[in-house]
Amino acid sequence: MPPKSRSFQVSATPVTMFAHLLAIAVTTLVLVRFLHFRGGLAFESANKGKILNMHALLMAVGFIVFAGEAIMAYKSVPAKRKVQKAFHVTLHLIALVAGVVGVYTAFKYKHEVEEKDMTSLHSWLGMITICLFGLQWLLGFFSFVFPGAEMSARASYRPWHVFGGLVIFFLAISAAQTGLLQTSNFLGPGLSQEGLIVNFTGLLLFLFAVGVGLSSVLPRAYY
Repeated sequence: MPPKSRSFQVSATPVTMFAHLLAIAVTTLVLVRFLHFRGGLAFESANKGKILNMHALLMAVGFIVFAGEAIMAYKSVPAKRKVQKAFHVTLHLIALVAGVVGVYTAFKYKHEVEEKDMTSLHSWLGMITICLFGLQWLLGFFSFVFPGAEMSARASYRPWHVFGGLVIFFLAISAAQTGLLQTSNFLGPGLSQEGLIVNFTGLLLFLFAVGVGLSSVLPRAYY
């Protein structure tokens, strides 16, 4: 007979704690770059770069970080499942709103600098991600929150909901990485302080995604 498969032999707690620290680190690096090297953030400004900075902040922190925290809510929030579900839904809603506003700022920037829209892989991945994320949130809300599907239907849909959520989250990470690559190409050859921040942001986003994905498959507590 084939040997029995073994679990990871670890709970989700240390992984989620590490992911929380990575989220803080990503947020810090993004803010340092935009406030110290890029002149700040704005929805309206004569310096159009500030509008692009706002887009990147909303997508990296408002969308990706909050979406990742929402996925980990069931493992990181020390409360009953109903409270965890409330955190999960609310954080995802915040991420969705931030993502939609982030996409709007990207189109606004392109319009004001008179550049064409949707010309890069980054923009394609980003638009697909937001559309799928919105659809996923609506399906999840009407299936699990209000009015809620029947128990059998929810049980059948739940694994697909989890799988789809992770796929969309990693798609968001891919969009962010292509955006960072465009930024790196814009900064040109050589490795400046800003270039280091861009590179470290990409690495930390990848590690954050790994932490989120791993927390979703690990048990809340290992016995």
